[in-house]
Amino acid sequence: GLELSHCVGTNSLGPAGPWRSGGPCKMKRVRTVFKPEQLERLEQEFLKQQYMVGTERVDLAATLHLTETQVKVWFQNRRIKWRKQSMEQKAAKLSQFRVIQPASADSTDSKDHEEDPVDVEL
Repeated sequence: GLELSHCVGTNSLGPAGPWRSGGPCKMKRVRTVFKPEQLERLEQEFLKQQYMVGTERVDLAATLHLTETQVKVWFQNRRIKWRKQSMEQKAAKLSQFRVIQPASADSTDSKDHEEDPVDVEL
């Protein structure tokens, strides 16, 4: 769960690591490990709606034996992952389009795709 481990880096003789602010004891949060069944249910809910709030989040947390904060953070992280995947897919489509478009412009039928000049009287 969201349990905190014992003091991290309490050896005052050693160099301060990135997790230490110089204080006597800095607690480190233990990473939540979700069960496959919990992940499956969370993914199902994410497909329905990307934002889980209020009583829905409370109910889902209780059903999955998680805290409300764990569900909230999972949804936040999942939205970030979804946005990143969407951006990567868009970038792949754009790069594919850039490769295909110039090749079609070199074809012998390119004259058919050009617009005819328009005469405008003033």
